Amino acid sequence: MIAWLSDHFPLGLSLLAALVHLSGLASALHAAVRTRTAQGAVAWSISLITFPYLALPLYWVFGRGKFHGYVAARRSGDLEIHHVAAALRERLAREHQAALPAESPQLSVFQQLAGTPFSRGNAVSLLRNGQAAYTAMFAAIEAAEAYVLVQAYLLRDDDLGRDLRARLIGQAQKGVRVHLLYDEIGSYGLPQDFVAPLRAAGAAVHRFGTTRGPVNRFQLNFRNHRKIVVVDGQQAFVGGLNFGDEYLGRDAGLGPWRDTHLRISGPVVQAIQLAFVEDWFWAARELPQLNWQARASAEGDMAALALPTGPADLQDSCELFFLEAIRTARRRIWIASPYFVPDEQLVAALELARLRGVDVRILLPERAEHLVVHLAGYGYYEAAERIGMRIYRYQSGFLHQKVLLVDDELAAIGTANLDNRSFRLNFELLVVLWDRGFASSVEAMLQEDFRQSRLVAAGELDDKPFWFRIGVNLSRLLGPVL
Repeated sequence: MIAWLSDHFPLGLSLLAALVHLSGLASALHAAVRTRTAQGAVAWSISLITFPYLALPLYWVFGRGKFHGYVAARRSGDLEIHHVAAALRERLAREHQAALPAESPQLSVFQQLAGTPFSRGNAVSLLRNGQAAYTAMFAAIEAAEAYVLVQAYLLRDDDLGRDLRARLIGQAQKGVRVHLLYDEIGSYGLPQDFVAPLRAAGAAVHRFGTTRGPVNRFQLNFRNHRKIVVVDGQQAFVGGLNFGDEYLGRDAGLGPWRDTHLRISGPVVQAIQLAFVEDWFWAARELPQLNWQARASAEGDMAALALPTGPADLQDSCELFFLEAIRTARRRIWIASPYFVPDEQLVAALELARLRGVDVRILLPERAEHLVVHLAGYGYYEAAERIGMRIYRYQSGFLHQKVLLVDDELAAIGTANLDNRSFRLNFELLVVLWDRGFASSVEAMLQEDFRQSRLVAAGELDDKPFWFRIGVNLSRLLGPVL
């Protein structure tokens, strides 16, 4: 190779080109060993060997499968978090653990994935739009007595973002401890003069730090996609809503914003708080002084589990949760997600569910927020038609909720989308409820959404223009990094 290059190009350029090709080969070997899916390993290896000039920078920015440093920081740099987490798990198991039916062994699997048990004594209510969710969150923030924890993937310097900031500043000035954590990629462009008044008022503010550390310096693939508000360790909010005006339907292109958030009280709040604290320690290298006394809610007695997942896990916890939930479904699997880019394992699990006679429905938006991801979802129409799975497209605005309903007892709502990014690349949080009453409420909510949706017709993709179908096929190839 070097001889051929030296015959056609100056020596310095030839050596540089040879170095790029050797680096491409070395990176291809790295991808073959480290990439978490076979499809991704093959795609990266071929690209790195064939087109190293383009593939090399893309691989080292987007190709990694593990987020380095997070686990090491949590385990070796902070014995306090270890003790807090261990004490919380022991207390939840001793004082608040829910009695689970023996005929539902999947619940034990979910507990192992979460690292904490299902707790009883929880009250959880649905907040079905931004207005309801922000009204409830802001009321809880203003009623805080000791501290407020806020975590967002996307935080904007707009009317809603400034409204949140004003309330946090007001509480900080009253002596309430305020901790604000946001993702630096999701909130890219947030000006420092937005956070400066918060810090001046005494609030602690940090970016999550996706690019923190020399190994992660150019890494854009991993993001903290969690949305959490915790007040005094007794009340929490989790779901699909960030802090930007579009979440109130103020984006003319997307229209009304359909989302689902949860208001939670009870022992599971402590497990949600622990997820925040582990992220906070990675960003700030300090452990805030918080209330770790779990308390049963006087408003309900639901069995609930907080399931944090992410690229620091030893296994693909998020996808394993969905696979186990689908595998054990007997009657119904309804999933609402803004993005639908499943891998072969998930498609196979849905196909097996249909063969068992399970009612499988996927609810997606009609309008596109991210064009490539939106197009990729059309690539699964053929598989859906083949197995008898029904896909609905929501018509009344943009649908952004992340909801799973299985049979008549299990519901999960949180931040995870139905795609590879949520399964393997993002830090996510799901709240899992084992409660017939709550599942019934989720069923009624989704039934109303289905009434505002259209059922995708057989052969619909075939009727699209040629350029659209080409875009679908090309977008689907990017599934492992979408």
